[in-house]
Amino acid sequence: MGFEIPMPVQQEVIPFLLQDTRDLVALAHTGTGKTAAYGIPIIQQIDPHSSKTQALVLAPTRELCLQITDDLTRLARHIENMNIVAIYGGANILTQIKQVGAGAQIVVATPGRMLDMLKRKKVNVSAINWLVLDEADEMLDMGFKDDLNAILSGTPEQKKVLLFSATMPREIEALARSYMKAPKEITVGSKNMGAENIQHQYYVVHAKERYVALKRIADYYPDIYAIIFCRTKIETQEVADSLIKDGYNADALHGDLSQAQRDSVMNRFRTKNLQMLVATDVAARGIDVTNLTHIINYNLPDDIENYTHRSGRTGRAGKSGISIVIVGLKESFRVKQIEKQIGKKFEQVRIPTGKDVCEKQLLHLIEKVKNTEIQHEEIGVFLPAVYEQLKGISKEEIIQKFVSAEFNRFLSYYRNATDINVETKRDNSKTVSGRKNTSDSRTGGGSLVRLFINLGQMEKFNERKLKTYLLETANIPNLRISNVEVTRSCSFFEIDSQPAEFLMAKLKKEKYQDRRVQVEYADRGARKGGGRARNRDYAKATNAFFANKRKRR
Repeated sequence: MGFEIPMPVQQEVIPFLLQDTRDLVALAHTGTGKTAAYGIPIIQQIDPHSSKTQALVLAPTRELCLQITDDLTRLARHIENMNIVAIYGGANILTQIKQVGAGAQIVVATPGRMLDMLKRKKVNVSAINWLVLDEADEMLDMGFKDDLNAILSGTPEQKKVLLFSATMPREIEALARSYMKAPKEITVGSKNMGAENIQHQYYVVHAKERYVALKRIADYYPDIYAIIFCRTKIETQEVADSLIKDGYNADALHGDLSQAQRDSVMNRFRTKNLQMLVATDVAARGIDVTNLTHIINYNLPDDIENYTHRSGRTGRAGKSGISIVIVGLKESFRVKQIEKQIGKKFEQVRIPTGKDVCEKQLLHLIEKVKNTEIQHEEIGVFLPAVYEQLKGISKEEIIQKFVSAEFNRFLSYYRNATDINVETKRDNSKTVSGRKNTSDSRTGGGSLVRLFINLGQMEKFNERKLKTYLLETANIPNLRISNVEVTRSCSFFEIDSQPAEFLMAKLKKEKYQDRRVQVEYADRGARKGGGRARNRDYAKATNAFFANKRKRR
């Protein structure tokens, strides 16, 4: 398979899994060789003569599920009777039932489809020896906590649990405490730290110039092969459409696409028929594409930890990459927060001017011509006619005409291009009329507040769907939502204090299923007499009402 020396995570994990019976928590970034780290020792210890399912690997997305299955299949290709089956949504479940029914020693699955198969009693995990949670932090971010709990509760107590994660948030620690017994922790690098071989850069622009800045960055790197991350599905499609309209080789990947559309886009991107993929965080989870040159954060993620997942898409398997952040002036403070989180310094880079772009593109063109291999025999028969056409034109004039023919588009577009760089102030805490100057309430920042909303499980909401609804309905830049609690009749969540009033005002005008949406402070009782208690009582009373109603039925 081309391996010569093991990668750091493989050096640590493989000997441990072959020699030790304890559970394992391994912290390592995507693209560091984790699949082989757990795959090789598991495959070595599987009994291929038994058709029972002996190992279950859970992954957050269809793409990662298929990638893991392919890697494990190649590792086990010389072992007779070894059957590794992928179970994931978006594919024919009857076909997957048939594949598992034929005997599968290893099952690789996404949580939602796996839970469906267990409910149908089509997969038996009661005798598994190995349970692997790959990209565990992403599974929790995507709202699979309840699915994981349901799946894990049906597995035997005597099994080895392996948890692989790029970051170590509180939810992962809680998962480890609940389902693992004194696990050994192996950390490659530092907890929540960015990969070593990625450069982190940021550009500061006015919000209205964000797309112009993106185009300049794309033009400045002629060989760019990148994922561009946006916050919402709507923004993702708009940016992709604009890039396509402007002549760029780009397309969108988001949750509104059908599985066939997703597959088509990803196949074109993997084969480099697309240079730029514009995606949401959820859609891009689990994507493993080699040799990406750039990750571009068109907007910063709501949760800082997601930046690690985004940037980790480049710089894989020891290669280098660049992670770029485009920030507005009012949100530039968040770069410092990410630096502290990942333990890496960001370099502030000036957005290329029109002259910078033209010079870079021109030199790239000349380098390409210089390195072009001449097919003497094939082209030789045409050269006499070419020389005749160019007779009387000097070498210098031929070069000028050639460059102009290939390069006039850039020269025309950037002829009158302005400098869109924004000068940042070192100290933006100066006072105005004796008061400290604070940022726009829509940009976030400040302490967290807990809010109540009268939407819950009755409206088919879970944690993931509620976050998506709030983000897309409020449309507040860089809104961060955390600690979501969904009950039958209502939900609670936390956001930064500054945008709270704006969020409540925005949602006050909204209706959901012909019902007016109500959002208010869950802890208002501490200030205005009983708001939190009133909300809790409302939730308990409503939940009790529906519980009694079910009993009467």
